[in-house]
Amino acid sequence: MKRTFALLLLVLIGGASFAQQINRAKLDSLFNNLDQHNLGMVSIAIKKDGRVVYQHSTGYAIMDSGKMIKANVNTAYRLGSITKMFTAVMAFQLMDEKRLSINAPLSKFFHDLPNANRITIRELMYHRSGLANFTSNDDFDEWKDKPHTHEQLLNFIKQQKPDFDPNAKADYNNSNYLLLGYIIEKITNKSYKEEVNKRIINKIGLAQTYYASTGGKLTEAASYKYFDGKWKADKAVELNNFSGAGAVISTPSDMLKFINALFDGKLISKESLARMTTMVDGYGMGIFPYEEGEHHGFGHNGKTEGFASSLQIYPDDKLSLAFCTNAEVYPKAQILDDVLKICFNMPCKIPTFQSITLSDSLLNKYPGTYKNAVNGITVLCTRDSNNLIFETHGQKMVLDALTNDTFYNKAYGFFFEFDNNGKTLYIEDVDDVYTLVKQ
Repeated sequence: MKRTFALLLLVLIGGASFAQQINRAKLDSLFNNLDQHNLGMVSIAIKKDGRVVYQHSTGYAIMDSGKMIKANVNTAYRLGSITKMFTAVMAFQLMDEKRLSINAPLSKFFHDLPNANRITIRELMYHRSGLANFTSNDDFDEWKDKPHTHEQLLNFIKQQKPDFDPNAKADYNNSNYLLLGYIIEKITNKSYKEEVNKRIINKIGLAQTYYASTGGKLTEAASYKYFDGKWKADKAVELNNFSGAGAVISTPSDMLKFINALFDGKLISKESLARMTTMVDGYGMGIFPYEEGEHHGFGHNGKTEGFASSLQIYPDDKLSLAFCTNAEVYPKAQILDDVLKICFNMPCKIPTFQSITLSDSLLNKYPGTYKNAVNGITVLCTRDSNNLIFETHGQKMVLDALTNDTFYNKAYGFFFEFDNNGKTLYIEDVDDVYTLVKQ
């Protein structure tokens, strides 16, 4: 009896010690601040040493007239390009089964695509095919929400000039993984949905993950964009158009199950995982490298409509995280940077998003014209009695100061940081960071 009690005590002590490894209060503060200031609606799960140690959801899954459904840890989100990890895993499974070769030419499956005899499975998986990106088609925004056949989507690729010669460089491209999904279907004579269910979803018990269809009992989030002080519904794409490049829907907890199963050897062989995580020009095969200080990881980001997601694992630290948002103002990259700093006990100041008033001496450092030499973006910065004012393309926006050198405009979803004593300006939105220099 004493031995049983002692073992129980050790488990409880170990659990308490373990719980202290991640600063939950600091994470709560970050997400509560985002929620309080209406800067994003997110769901996150973090796993450490084999256990889920943190989950948090904010905002709404659905915001329709007369129908407001709050998000929770079981809300499902469109993952966008994280689907490419699922596709890569299935391709490696077929290689482990000797049904697919990394050196197989694209012409074996689609002989009439540009450079098909010079592009291999390796080039597709490393984003080195040079094929035109079917989502870069000129009228993409007009047809992305309408169902298209495989043949129609293949024609988009076929009819466009390749971007570069096969294997000349790496350039991220949805066509590569659309084709890999189609190749999986050709080899197995089954649909992508059937194969992803059999090979991944059912195999490791992802009860909250599904392909391009209703989730049944799950609440699936709709996506929103913030404009003119309000969240407005974003245009939903037809997921079947994206297939192996971006059609999987899931929850953060299931995403963690997936990436941990992958790195625990439950989905592909050890040799295939090593090949998948071998980087060439900063690209793995369906996976990318991640770094936070001295911590090294792997994973993938996703973006579709107003959805954004990230799935990362740091094997040496036994840490993994999964993040989803269906409504974003404060950039996902900034949120995840803060999350990882908290997880790794690195210095991190939680943003409060409370506007402050700056002195004349500080405000006077910044007015002038700023320009990006690459894309020609030009911004005129002036000031009134209390604020900076930016003007570009005839549009003016008043900036709220967050610190002495950081500002934001919530209505447009832009964040600004001055560096080098006001000579350099960084402008960040949910998708990009632009660097401008004072003229």
